[in-house]
Amino acid sequence: MPVIKPIYDLRNKANEISELAHKSDEPIFITKNGEGDMVVMSMAQYSKLQLKIDLFSKLAVAQAQKASGDKGRTLSQVMKDLRKRLRETA
Repeated sequence: MPVIKPIYDLRNKANEISELAHKSDEPIFITKNGEGDMVVMSMAQYSKLQLKIDLFSKLAVAQAQKASGDKGRTLSQVMKDLRKRLRETA
C-alpha cells in the first residue's frame, strides 16, 4: 500500500519521514495542494531500484539480440571464457 504524505510533513516532520522510509522500505509519495509532487525513499531502496533498472536494461538488450536472430553463446563457451578470465586475474 503506498504511503502518501503532504509536503507539510516533509517540512515539519523530516525525521519522521526518514524513519518511515527506512522502516517501510517503500517510496513515500509527497503531495502538494492535493496533487502528487515528488517521491522520497531510502538510499537502500534507491540502490535496489537502480539495480533492477540495470538488470531490465540488460534483459532488453538480450531480448533484442535474440529477436534479431543472434544465437548467443553456448554454456560451454561462456564457462571457457570465465575460466580464462579467472586465470588471468589470479
